[in-house]
Amino acid sequence: QVQLVESGGGLVQPGGSLRLSCAASGRIFGSNAMGWYRQAPGKERELVATITSGTRTDYADSVKGRFIISRDNAKNTVYLQMTSLNSEDTAVYYCRLRATWAYGYDYWGQGTQVNVSS
Repeated sequence: QVQLVESGGGLVQPGGSLRLSCAASGRIFGSNAMGWYRQAPGKERELVATITSGTRTDYADSVKGRFIISRDNAKNTVYLQMTSLNSEDTAVYYCRLRATWAYGYDYWGQGTQVNVSS
């Protein structure tokens, strides 16, 4: 069984920075993508950024130029460096690991809260 453990959330002032981490444990095989999604109160879960095992990245327009996603394949860990945070970034951030082929595995973390407030 694969488990995803997120860390790094918390309270930060507008304009500040945070770094999220997500470590995957268990048997992971094949080409995959790791990513971050977020869900704000009263809103649907949305994509923030993803990165494949080949390090191809994709970002939501709202975070381009402010967030950077990276991964350490040897550690099965994905990171999200967030800068210039604003109140609209407040949400629960979820880590996801999924196979890149149809009907492959798909795992989610439990989420970590990010609050941007003065």
